[in-house]
Amino acid sequence: MPTKLPDERQIREPGSLELDPSGEGVALDETRRLIASSKVEGTPVFNRAGEQLGTVYNFMVDKISGQVAYVVMSFGGFLGIGENYHPLPWRALTYDTRLGGYVVDVNKDRLAEAPRYGAGEDPFTDDEYGARVDAYYKTTPSA
Repeated sequence: MPTKLPDERQIREPGSLELDPSGEGVALDETRRLIASSKVEGTPVFNRAGEQLGTVYNFMVDKISGQVAYVVMSFGGFLGIGENYHPLPWRALTYDTRLGGYVVDVNKDRLAEAPRYGAGEDPFTDDEYGARVDAYYKTTPSA
């Protein structure tokens, strides 16, 4: 059964391969419920005190479920040199319209101890890495 959202309208018959018969076109940047990855990258990440911790570098999507599993936050460095990357479970983030960014419930000291990696490293090749990130932030995997 499809999820009904407020003011939702059907734009094509179920099972139809017709693309957007309304003629409005497909949104490339943002809709009421969706946002393009290019608009998420570079978004600030704050802690609960309102201090900016870093920015969204990219995010990791689970290939099976299609759900965002982790946001990779860039932190520190200058012009990409000395930058660290902190994977944050997507479920640990909330969007704050007042701040114009994502908020995670972690202070700078706890972030310093969090799982991270440097440029040129790919810790997600280790199947257990995501489990360690989830354990650190006390979240459950979204897959």
